[in-house]
Amino acid sequence: MSKARKVPKIAIIGAGKMGEAIISGLLKSGVYRPQDIQAFEIIESRRKYVTQTYKVECLDDVKKAATFGDITIIAVKPGDVGKVLEQIGPAMKPGKILVSIAAGVTLEFLRKYLPKNVPVVRVMPNLACFVREGMITFCPSENTREEELKTVNETLGLLGRVMRLDEKYLNLATGLVGSGPAYIYLVIDALADAGLRLGLPKDISVILAAQTTLGAAKMVVETGEHPAKLKDMVVTPAGTTIEGLLELERGGLRALLISAVTKAAERAKELQPA
Repeated sequence: MSKARKVPKIAIIGAGKMGEAIISGLLKSGVYRPQDIQAFEIIESRRKYVTQTYKVECLDDVKKAATFGDITIIAVKPGDVGKVLEQIGPAMKPGKILVSIAAGVTLEFLRKYLPKNVPVVRVMPNLACFVREGMITFCPSENTREEELKTVNETLGLLGRVMRLDEKYLNLATGLVGSGPAYIYLVIDALADAGLRLGLPKDISVILAAQTTLGAAKMVVETGEHPAKLKDMVVTPAGTTIEGLLELERGGLRALLISAVTKAAERAKELQPA
């Protein structure tokens, strides 16, 4: 998205952690300024925090926020989506786009609250949007035009890597993309604790673990190599790494991570409002 062109105004309905992550990422991109974004939040202390931290107007009037936005992003709990859509439906005039990041909430559910000509894009981002390194999966409604989809794509692209998926895959992606950072944070924390156990100061150990994780992930993304191949590049015959990998296999780390992602995906499906 060119800095020279007029950016679509963003309304974020729900200024929780993911709403804040989107605000942070958009502002860090340098493309958006605080006056290009408005938020809605029911908790007064949270409204004050967002306004003070990001200089973004955070309102207690959801209709006013939705009226402001060219793109309105629903970032509330799945069970609250219907109530929010009932309130903002009249504000969703032609030319506006609705984006929902609510886990498990289908395009069909979203569209039944809106005028027929309003395009809807269902999105699953993750917390790394804070630092513009998010993984963002999305699926548009059938009435979304190419120009509108391009606008959403360019905006989401400011927050990280964007990938289009069929809607049937979005709940599955939620277990991996949406919840995945928590599993990685757990791994980083465990690696840092290992450093602590061996005698490294915790603050140093955390940086070592985090940068090691970041570098390993970047190798996968930038080289396009299979993780198993990159793993084999680290391992040497009778060396240190193979001993560590053996311990991980004994502990069932691989199976536990697979199970965790599966359980999270199943839960995402259960969150679909009636």
